[in-house]
Amino acid sequence: MDAMRVEDPTHVGRYQLLGRLGTGGMGQVWLGRGPDGELAAVKVALEPYASDPRFRALFAREVTTARRVRAPWSAAVLAADPDADRPWLATEYVAGPSLREAVAAGGGLAEPDLLTLAARLAEALAQLHAMGVVHRDLKPANVLLAADGPRLIDFGIAHALDDTRAGAAMGTPAFMSPEQVSDDRAGCPSDVFSLASVLAFAASGQGPFGTTVTPVAMLSRIVHQPPNLTAVPRPLRDELERCLAKDPAHRPTAAELAVRFGALASGGGPWVTPAVRRLVDRAHRTPLGPCRQAWTPELTPRRERIPLLAVGLTVLTLLGGVAVAMSSPDDPAPHPTQVQEVTRDSL
Repeated sequence: MDAMRVEDPTHVGRYQLLGRLGTGGMGQVWLGRGPDGELAAVKVALEPYASDPRFRALFAREVTTARRVRAPWSAAVLAADPDADRPWLATEYVAGPSLREAVAAGGGLAEPDLLTLAARLAEALAQLHAMGVVHRDLKPANVLLAADGPRLIDFGIAHALDDTRAGAAMGTPAFMSPEQVSDDRAGCPSDVFSLASVLAFAASGQGPFGTTVTPVAMLSRIVHQPPNLTAVPRPLRDELERCLAKDPAHRPTAAELAVRFGALASGGGPWVTPAVRRLVDRAHRTPLGPCRQAWTPELTPRRERIPLLAVGLTVLTLLGGVAVAMSSPDDPAPHPTQVQEVTRDSL
């Protein structure tokens, strides 16, 4: 996190701004603190977009969709004002590395961690899909590894199922589905394909279609070549092969995966490897990241409370931009000391 600048506002809505988390293509993200001491990622649109009526309408629509999301192991909006001079939204903040950072620091996850990660993310997707929401940009940078479990974040290019736009090539090349590449309608099965690519990366540090120099070459592999899952443990490999079917109709649903992955992960041990734990602990030692109780996996989160949620729900590519042009083909990892993930294609 970077220090505040002289030109930065001191408050947005009810939030006092404490530091800069990052800057994206459409806005600035600050760490904010509410009157009750609650930390949040506060995301404010840049002036050119704030002056665009179409952007404002789409922003308001995305906020409406965002507020429907109350899925375990995913992100929720705390507050938003789409009618402000510069539209903004605030999402809950979690101290912890992204999956991308964790793998860069310590290599692929141990099998128990990998299985728990698979079960949690499948459960999050199943809940999103049940609410009619498609993520559409599931990648390692959009998975945070918090002390009490992983979080699926950043639904900035998610759309309600009844408003998913065909022909909008949104996503990060190494983790896109064939239908995203070929301009077909990207629905829930597209998220399942991307989930499998993310889990393959978590196992080995490399996606199922390897590495390439250009995004175009990566997209060609996704459409035409079979995946390489040799580094994925056998119990999980068979499931990921089904998820990576080129035909969306041949993939399992996220709800089916949540059950299968949950069964595989039922004997899991403590969460995260020592290398990842060090990153999490470093985050909790910062003055703005109060330490929370260490976590041991339980595959069904408590339903009597809203689970602790991560930074997410960034409104991006709302003007029909192509995220492929903004991302490297292999989504290289940042320096592992960067605790809060805010990607270039964030608000």
